[in-house]
Amino acid sequence: MNAQTVTSVPAYAVPAAGAPLERATIPRRPVGEHDVLIEIKYTGICHTDIHRAGDETGGIFPMVPGHEIAGVVTAVGSGVTRHRTGDRVGVGCMVDSCRECDNCRAGLEQFCANGAVETYNSTGRDSGPTYGGYSTHIVVDENYVLRIPEGISLDEAAPLLCAGVTLYSPLTHWNAGPGKNVAIVGLGGLGHMGVKIAHAMGAEVTVLSRSLRKKDDGERLGADHFYATSDPATFEQLAGGFDLIVNTVSANLDLDAYLSLLKTNGTLVNVGAPPAPSRVTMFSLMGGRKTLAGSLIGGIAETQEMLDFCAAHGLGSDIEVISGEQINEAYERVLAADVRYRFVIDASTIPAG
Repeated sequence: MNAQTVTSVPAYAVPAAGAPLERATIPRRPVGEHDVLIEIKYTGICHTDIHRAGDETGGIFPMVPGHEIAGVVTAVGSGVTRHRTGDRVGVGCMVDSCRECDNCRAGLEQFCANGAVETYNSTGRDSGPTYGGYSTHIVVDENYVLRIPEGISLDEAAPLLCAGVTLYSPLTHWNAGPGKNVAIVGLGGLGHMGVKIAHAMGAEVTVLSRSLRKKDDGERLGADHFYATSDPATFEQLAGGFDLIVNTVSANLDLDAYLSLLKTNGTLVNVGAPPAPSRVTMFSLMGGRKTLAGSLIGGIAETQEMLDFCAAHGLGSDIEVISGEQINEAYERVLAADVRYRFVIDASTIPAG
C-alpha cells in the first residue's frame, strides 16, 4: 500500500439510513507528515453505531461505522514521533479537534469548543466524510492514536477505546476507590467494564440490573452485590447507600428513585443517552446536596491512562468475535440484548466490495 497516494480499502457500509450494511470500497487519504496508517485487526460494535446507522442521531451516508479500533501501524509520515511501524495501536471516538480551545489544551478534546472530528459520521480536516473502523485500514493523525500495551490482546482491547474510557472517566473523576460505595446501573457493553474497572480501583461495587438474570456474571466480573431494580424493596433497602452511581442504560429511568440511593453529597452520573428527555424533581437533588451529572468518553491522555490501567490489572472486554458478514445479525442481537458483552469484528474477514 503506497502511503503517498489515496488508497481504496474494503469496508462494510450503511448505504442509506436504516439499510443493512453491505460490502463497499472507501477512500483513505494519503499518509501526511504527521499521519499514521493502521492495518485494522479488530473493531468493536458500539450501540451508537446502530443508532447512527438508523439515522436516529443524524447521519452522513454512505456511513462506515466503528470507533473502537485496534490494529498495527504499517506506515508513518515523515514527522511522526509518537508511533513506529509495527506498534500495536488503537483509535477511539475522535480523530481530530481544534487543539486550540481551552478544553483541547486541558486534554478534554472530547469537549472541543469547536467540535471534535469524530472517527466516523463527521467531516474531516480534508472536508470529506470520516469513515470508521468497519474496514481494513485507516489513516489518523498521530496525536489521536493510542498505544495498546502488551498486557491486553487486540480483540479485547478494541471495545476499551469507547466502552472502557466511557466508564473509566467518570469513575476516575468522581474518585471511585477504597472506601467508596459505587453502583453500576445496567450490565451490558458499558456496565460490565464499569464493574471491572471500579473493582480494580478498590471500590465496593454493586450492580443494579432490572432482574437477577446476570447475577453470576456480575459477581464473576467483580461485583460485591447485585440487586434487581424491578423489585421495589431494592430502593428501600439501598436508600442513602452510595457515594457514586453510574447509569449506563439508554432508557428513561425514574431518576428520583435512583437519586434516593445516594448518600449526602453523592453523584448520579449518566453515560447512557435515552432518546426522550428525562425528568427529575428538584427536591431529590436539594435533599442531601446531591448531584446529577453526565460524562462523555475521555480525552486522549485519559484514554491512554485507561489503557495502561487496564493492562496493569489484566482487564479487557468480554467479547464475541464475529466475521464481517455477521455484522447485520450482530446488530439485531445487540438490540435484543443477546451479547455478553461486546461484539468485535475480525477485520481480516472484510472482503473487497
